[in-house]
Amino acid sequence: MKKFMPLALVALFATTLSSCELVEGIFKAGMWTGVILVVVVVAIIIWIAAKLFGGSKD
Repeated sequence: MKKFMPLALVALFATTLSSCELVEGIFKAGMWTGVILVVVVVAIIIWIAAKLFGGSKD
């Protein structure tokens, strides 16, 4: 049953939305996923650089 869930969602979207709205929704989700991923990666790089080059202030 779990295998067919994504297929069922695609079928639901295909029947309820026009093709332009469906494509728009996919690209919006992709864009926000990409933005969040980039922010997380940059934050991790900054954190690692601070740990490596920050040194201890003791």
